[in-house]
Amino acid sequence: MRKNNKSFADVLQLSQKILKEYDLCDVCLGRLFAKNLGLVSNKKLGEKIHRILKIKSAKCYVCKNIFDGVNSQVAKMLDVSSDYDFATFLVGTKLKPSILDRDDHMRSRFRLRGIDGIKTNITRELAKQFSHKTKKKVESSEPDLTFMINFKEDSCTLQTKPVFLWGRYTKSERNIPQKQKPCSTCLGKGCVDCSHHGISEFDSVEGLISKYLFEKFEALQAKITWIGGEDSTSLVLGSGRPFFVKLLNPKKRHPRLPKKIKLGEITINNLKPISKTPSGPVPFTSKVKLYITCENKIEQNILSKLDQLEKNTIAVYEKSGRRTEKLIRNIQYKSISDDSFYLSMIAGGGLPLKRFVSGDDTFPNISDILENKCKCETFDFEAVKITH
Repeated sequence: MRKNNKSFADVLQLSQKILKEYDLCDVCLGRLFAKNLGLVSNKKLGEKIHRILKIKSAKCYVCKNIFDGVNSQVAKMLDVSSDYDFATFLVGTKLKPSILDRDDHMRSRFRLRGIDGIKTNITRELAKQFSHKTKKKVESSEPDLTFMINFKEDSCTLQTKPVFLWGRYTKSERNIPQKQKPCSTCLGKGCVDCSHHGISEFDSVEGLISKYLFEKFEALQAKITWIGGEDSTSLVLGSGRPFFVKLLNPKKRHPRLPKKIKLGEITINNLKPISKTPSGPVPFTSKVKLYITCENKIEQNILSKLDQLEKNTIAVYEKSGRRTEKLIRNIQYKSISDDSFYLSMIAGGGLPLKRFVSGDDTFPNISDILENKCKCETFDFEAVKITH
């Protein structure tokens, strides 16, 4: 007990020296000693020191009484976050450099070490009061909301943690492209013309899915990772093509998601939240049905040459010189006319199907095997499976 009394006596002695040179508010004065004394409230300690020493400070030398405005800043935080669904938050602050310089100067002048700087103090106070009013938890690692209080500009802005989703879509009608063209004004960055979505039209798979998610989650942008792609003329059948979504700045985090979401000729199945989207390529296989036409007449016995593709590897060469290999399985074919046939197969994800048919930088390929110039008119996906 005596040790604490002596410590506080030392604090009073040093405080008297400091206050002879600088006016300090209760918070800034208490901050200089609260941690060493094992106390929580800087303000209460500062009030006590001022009272005992019978010293009244006018305008604080360090913060210029910035703590008097904490309540108004918390009110701004409550206002800007009123429409947001969140459980955790983090506060960041920007102060005038002159405030930080005065704080450093004073602490250096009296050799005060191991104490919190003013920025840490005011950030903690904002978080404490906001948490008290909202019953939400401060979280430094991946909070739902991150506030930035700029005292220099007297502004309060916020960002939200992205929401990540996984689902599958089917497409039952042709002539619907997979990807949406970006906004012509901002080229996908987000602007007033596209309501900051990055896209201004919604006539594709990406557009239809994004529009639904914008409305459901009240998000600004949707970044979709496709597990493979298809032509606008392709159908996507079966359980559908898997896809991942990163939603930027969502206001809602946990809306109810039906198991089946019908968007015209597009249907989303089993859309659900996940913790993160994959950071690298996702391996997959596709069960696909191709409609192929030939330059010359083709006999059924010639089609049987396609059997050699069963469990064979297709080498794909890119213009960059890069070479990849894709495995083919479960080859089936059916003649439609003298110069056309269907080909069904399971292929490694990313096989360029039209090039595989025509023979453009792929080996082996359909045209070479049949010794007939072939063309893939359409290809439809009957199943897409993620492999691990």
